[in-house]
Amino acid sequence: MTDNTPTASDAIAPPTTESITTWVEGYLLAWRSNSEADIAALFTEEAEYHEEPFDTEWVGRDEIVEGWRSRWDWQQGGWDFDWSITSIDGFTAVITGIGHYVKLGDFDNVWTLHFDESGLCTRFDMLNTERS
Repeated sequence: MTDNTPTASDAIAPPTTESITTWVEGYLLAWRSNSEADIAALFTEEAEYHEEPFDTEWVGRDEIVEGWRSRWDWQQGGWDFDWSITSIDGFTAVITGIGHYVKLGDFDNVWTLHFDESGLCTRFDMLNTERS
């Protein structure tokens, strides 16, 4: 008889600072490229993308890709994003940053990211506040 009881070595490791950094770098690459493949590579098929105080409620990878690509015009003036990992708790990470847009100004961002065991984002929540 075989014992199929999970052991500590069977546990799925949550994201690390390194894997989250790689994911954010992929996010920034996708923001620069606006490539469907680059955007889709970040999210699970059923992922959700929410942004406050705006009414951004994209559900499903296809809707995320479509919504993301719809913002391409206002990114064209140039931008950069300074960020850091604020916390990691299991499969959830919090990123804080400042987005600098030539056309739009500066925005403080707080991202709460939920990952699956493969390292893809299942839910993205952003608080996006314009600086005065």
